[in-house]
Amino acid sequence: MPGGLRERVPPQALDAERAVLGAIFLDAQQALERIEGFLHPEDFYAEAHQRIYRAALTLHEKGRAVDALTVKEFLAQNGELERVGGEAYLASLLAVVPTAANVEHYARIVRDRAVLRELLRTCHKITEGVYEEPELDVHEHLDRAEQKILRIAERYGQGLERFSSMQGLMRQVYEQLAERYEKKSLITGVPTGFTDLDTMTSGLQRGDLIIIAGRPSMGKTAFAMNIATNVALRGDSEAVVAVFSLEMADSQLALRMLASEARVDLKKLRTGHFSSDDWMKLANTTGKLAEAKIFIDDTPNLGVLDVRAKCRRLKREHGRLDLIVIDYLQLMTGRADAERREQEISEITRGLKGLAKELHVPVVALSQLNRSVEQRADKRPIMADLRESGAIEQDADLILAVFREEVYHPKPENEGLAEIIVLKQRNGPTGTVKLTFIKPYTRFENHAPSAAFDA
Repeated sequence: MPGGLRERVPPQALDAERAVLGAIFLDAQQALERIEGFLHPEDFYAEAHQRIYRAALTLHEKGRAVDALTVKEFLAQNGELERVGGEAYLASLLAVVPTAANVEHYARIVRDRAVLRELLRTCHKITEGVYEEPELDVHEHLDRAEQKILRIAERYGQGLERFSSMQGLMRQVYEQLAERYEKKSLITGVPTGFTDLDTMTSGLQRGDLIIIAGRPSMGKTAFAMNIATNVALRGDSEAVVAVFSLEMADSQLALRMLASEARVDLKKLRTGHFSSDDWMKLANTTGKLAEAKIFIDDTPNLGVLDVRAKCRRLKREHGRLDLIVIDYLQLMTGRADAERREQEISEITRGLKGLAKELHVPVVALSQLNRSVEQRADKRPIMADLRESGAIEQDADLILAVFREEVYHPKPENEGLAEIIVLKQRNGPTGTVKLTFIKPYTRFENHAPSAAFDA
């Protein structure tokens, strides 16, 4: 850090800090109830003020009275009284403000300065990182910097106003109802393109976390990619879709999407043995997909912070974001200090739910099923088959399981029949929707029992 910056006094507001403490001494019940979840001891610049505020919080949590006298006794018992300026300094805080009424205003000032100090520290770390690793790819430096800044935003993003009034909520609900009354549409969310599924779910709701689960070879990825292309090509032509492919390379995923949309056997595309008719289909479909606003990121080992940063950037660049798809959940990374994988998955699903709410977009995450499903006669998935099921079941708004009987019993009557089992729907029914799966194209379509397809 340049010497000039070191010599500057970091942002702070000592008068506001004293005002907060004075308000607490005047009326601790009112003051602490309004700021204790918002303002933390480390937000104070003066170490003495940190100690005083921490003492007040400790007494309050224990249900004891909080005033200048009780805080003095607490600090004295812990050998900290002289470190904060003694009894005289505590007494002086009572004269800083006449009332506790404005404590929230003072607390905002204190925390705003704390954010600025944290921002300075973070920028210094970013600068040091650039000096220490100049050979590192510039995009990696940018990603690291963005993650560090986002952590500050996450930590300090909570405001004092946590409740929504019924007046505001009723206005919002009334406007939604008026819009639905005018449209008379069964679909209130983002349409998947699968008629019966959209009828059951009313589409993928913005702000929801949707899980698509299944055993290997059931078609989880194909189903998710079909939804992604349906949103981008058959719904709103300006729709923006983000796909995070943690397992498959972006070019492989694009090839599968091309085969599905063009209705050309994927094996032919992999070997080059396709006909002139196939060429025409591929040429037309390539043009359509090239215009689609589908963006694929195949970076491995992504965490929620990485996904959030990339999605925020994509939404900022295009002005909107309509769908996020993650393939798949168990390949994401959580905190390194998580003691168990279940705890790590819990943090990931909670983070994805927060992302869906923050960006007001449906987040679709694919998930594996446990092997226990293979031991049953009826192999249709149930909720308990979800790997690390507790966290997923709790955080997900909609859980869909992909099941194809032909994977286990390849009989003619099972050929091409797929079931999408709605295991959980927070605001709607559960049940089963039938689709047709065209394996050579890795493509799901609306189910037509009498329809045949050309493989």
